Amino acid sequence: MNDAPQTMDISQVMEFLPHRYPFLLIDRVVGFERAQRITAIKNVTINEEFFNGHFPGHPIMPGVLVVEAMAQAGCILLLQEIADRESKLVVFTGIEGAKFRRPVTPGDQLRIEVEVLSFRPRVGRMAGKAYIGDKLACEATLTCAVVPRGARPAPDSAPAGAEA
Repeated sequence: MNDAPQTMDISQVMEFLPHRYPFLLIDRVVGFERAQRITAIKNVTINEEFFNGHFPGHPIMPGVLVVEAMAQAGCILLLQEIADRESKLVVFTGIEGAKFRRPVTPGDQLRIEVEVLSFRPRVGRMAGKAYIGDKLACEATLTCAVVPRGARPAPDSAPAGAEA
């Protein structure tokens, strides 16, 4: 495998993530240490579809989507380590200790920092934090599984959740 780039633009991000509008929540990667940590950016705009209903007149990014943005950044980090990544998906298997410290609103730029706690070929555990400026907005520990694309997990094998 080639050395990972230190930064990625949106086109490069989309080479790693299967997510597309309106669910692609990473705009750019601004820092990367292979198999260790990643820093990514999500620019939050009033044009996000979720603001139509969350909440009219008082738009706040749903906390679960902030956690999803952390998971997507972690997905990029983990997929860098998988040779046949085009045939794999990284899916959530758990979210622990999620804490929401401040609301994320239109005009904010989320800086997402994810650090690998452990990673084996098929499972991973990561610590994620999302900041607005230097203020912590959200933190959580995420667990995930690497599965073949197109495979459907057994209904009782993992909790329901979004793809990471």
